[in-house]
Amino acid sequence: MASTMKYSIMFMSMIILSFGLQLASSDQGIGTINDPPYLPSACYGYQDKGVMIAAANQDLWQGGAVCGKHFEVTCTGGTNLGTPHPCTSSPTVTVMITDFCPPPGCKGNLDLSHEAFSSIADPASGGIKISYRQ
Repeated sequence: MASTMKYSIMFMSMIILSFGLQLASSDQGIGTINDPPYLPSACYGYQDKGVMIAAANQDLWQGGAVCGKHFEVTCTGGTNLGTPHPCTSSPTVTVMITDFCPPPGCKGNLDLSHEAFSSIADPASGGIKISYRQ
Protein backbone atom coordinates (compact mmCIF):
# COMPACT_ATOMS: atom_id res chain seq x y z
CA MET A 1 0.00 0.00 0.00
CA ALA A 2 2.81 2.42 0.88
CA SER A 3 4.57 1.80 -2.46
CA THR A 4 1.32 2.43 -4.35
CA MET A 5 0.89 5.73 -2.51
CA LYS A 6 4.51 6.62 -3.22
CA TYR A 7 4.08 5.99 -6.96
CA SER A 8 0.80 7.93 -7.01
CA ILE A 9 2.48 10.93 -5.42
CA MET A 10 5.39 10.71 -7.87
CA PHE A 11 2.97 10.46 -10.81
CA MET A 12 0.93 13.46 -9.65
CA SER A 13 4.13 15.47 -9.09
CA MET A 14 5.25 14.73 -12.65
CA ILE A 15 1.89 15.86 -14.04
CA ILE A 16 1.97 19.10 -12.03
CA LEU A 17 5.57 19.80 -13.06
CA SER A 18 4.77 19.08 -16.73
CA PHE A 19 1.75 21.40 -16.61
CA GLY A 20 3.85 24.16 -15.03
CA LEU A 21 6.52 23.83 -17.71
CA GLN A 22 3.90 24.10 -20.45
CA LEU A 23 2.56 27.30 -18.91
CA ALA A 24 6.04 28.78 -18.72
CA SER A 25 7.00 27.95 -22.31
CA SER A 26 7.34 30.72 -24.82
CA ASP A 27 7.13 31.06 -28.57
CA GLN A 28 9.94 32.27 -30.82
CA GLY A 29 9.53 34.84 -33.56
CA ILE A 30 10.38 38.26 -34.92
CA GLY A 31 9.68 41.61 -33.30
CA THR A 32 9.50 44.72 -35.46
CA ILE A 33 9.28 48.41 -34.60
CA ASN A 34 6.21 50.60 -35.12
CA ASP A 35 6.56 54.38 -34.96
CA PRO A 36 3.69 56.63 -33.80
CA PRO A 37 0.95 57.59 -34.25
CA TYR A 38 -0.64 54.51 -32.69
CA LEU A 39 -4.25 55.67 -33.07
CA PRO A 40 -6.66 54.59 -34.32
CA SER A 41 -6.06 50.95 -33.40
CA ALA A 42 -7.97 47.89 -34.55
CA CYS A 43 -8.85 46.98 -30.95
CA TYR A 44 -9.69 50.33 -29.35
CA GLY A 45 -10.20 52.91 -32.11
CA TYR A 46 -9.12 56.30 -30.72
CA GLN A 47 -8.94 55.15 -27.07
CA ASP A 48 -5.36 55.69 -25.85
CA LYS A 49 -3.83 52.62 -24.19
CA GLY A 50 -0.39 54.11 -23.56
CA VAL A 51 2.84 53.34 -25.34
CA MET A 52 3.81 49.89 -24.08
CA ILE A 53 1.72 48.30 -26.79
CA ALA A 54 2.01 46.04 -29.83
CA ALA A 55 0.18 44.90 -32.92
CA ALA A 56 -0.28 41.16 -33.50
CA ASN A 57 0.29 39.42 -36.81
CA GLN A 58 -2.40 37.33 -38.48
CA ASP A 59 -1.35 34.11 -36.68
CA LEU A 60 -1.77 35.71 -33.24
CA TRP A 61 -4.75 37.93 -34.09
CA GLN A 62 -7.48 35.23 -33.87
CA GLY A 63 -10.18 37.56 -35.17
CA GLY A 64 -9.37 40.14 -32.50
CA ALA A 65 -9.53 37.72 -29.55
CA VAL A 66 -5.98 38.77 -28.59
CA CYS A 67 -7.02 42.41 -28.03
CA GLY A 68 -6.12 43.54 -24.52
CA LYS A 69 -3.93 40.51 -23.81
CA HIS A 70 -0.52 41.14 -22.29
CA PHE A 71 2.62 39.54 -23.68
CA GLU A 72 6.05 39.33 -22.12
CA VAL A 73 8.52 39.90 -24.97
CA THR A 74 12.26 39.23 -24.73
CA CYS A 75 14.91 40.24 -27.25
CA THR A 76 17.02 37.15 -28.03
CA GLY A 77 19.21 38.45 -30.87
CA GLY A 78 19.55 40.29 -34.13
CA THR A 79 17.96 39.46 -37.46
CA ASN A 80 20.65 41.04 -39.64
CA LEU A 81 24.36 41.67 -39.78
CA GLY A 82 23.97 45.45 -39.50
CA THR A 83 23.15 45.25 -35.79
CA PRO A 84 24.55 41.91 -34.58
CA HIS A 85 23.89 42.58 -30.88
CA PRO A 86 20.76 44.75 -30.68
CA CYS A 87 19.43 43.62 -27.28
CA THR A 88 19.68 46.01 -24.34
CA SER A 89 20.84 45.03 -20.86
CA SER A 90 17.13 44.79 -19.88
CA PRO A 91 15.84 42.74 -22.82
CA THR A 92 12.29 42.02 -21.57
CA VAL A 93 9.17 44.17 -21.76
CA THR A 94 5.45 43.55 -21.22
CA VAL A 95 3.12 44.93 -23.87
CA MET A 96 -0.63 44.97 -24.43
CA ILE A 97 -2.03 44.02 -27.83
CA THR A 98 -3.99 46.99 -29.18
CA ASP A 99 -3.75 46.56 -32.93
CA PHE A 100 -3.58 44.22 -35.92
CA CYS A 101 -0.54 44.03 -38.19
CA PRO A 102 -1.98 42.66 -41.43
CA PRO A 103 -0.15 40.92 -44.25
CA PRO A 104 1.67 41.64 -46.46
CA GLY A 105 3.05 44.65 -44.56
CA CYS A 106 3.62 42.80 -41.31
CA LYS A 107 7.18 41.45 -41.20
CA GLY A 108 7.10 39.89 -37.73
CA ASN A 109 4.96 38.25 -35.09
CA LEU A 110 4.68 41.35 -32.91
CA ASP A 111 4.98 44.93 -34.15
CA LEU A 112 6.13 46.72 -31.01
CA SER A 113 5.60 50.41 -30.32
CA HIS A 114 8.78 52.47 -30.68
CA GLU A 115 8.89 52.88 -26.89
CA ALA A 116 8.50 49.15 -26.18
CA PHE A 117 11.01 48.15 -28.85
CA SER A 118 13.55 50.74 -27.66
CA SER A 119 13.38 49.43 -24.11
CA ILE A 120 14.61 45.98 -25.21
CA ALA A 121 16.68 46.65 -28.35
CA ASP A 122 18.44 49.22 -30.48
CA PRO A 123 15.72 50.82 -32.66
CA ALA A 124 18.20 51.08 -35.56
CA SER A 125 17.99 47.29 -35.93
CA GLY A 126 14.38 47.52 -37.14
CA GLY A 127 13.73 43.88 -36.34
CA ILE A 128 14.89 41.43 -33.71
CA LYS A 129 14.56 37.79 -32.76
CA ILE A 130 12.20 37.47 -29.80
CA SER A 131 10.66 34.99 -27.44
CA TYR A 132 7.18 35.86 -26.23
CA ARG A 133 4.48 34.47 -24.01
CA GLN A 134 1.10 35.55 -22.82
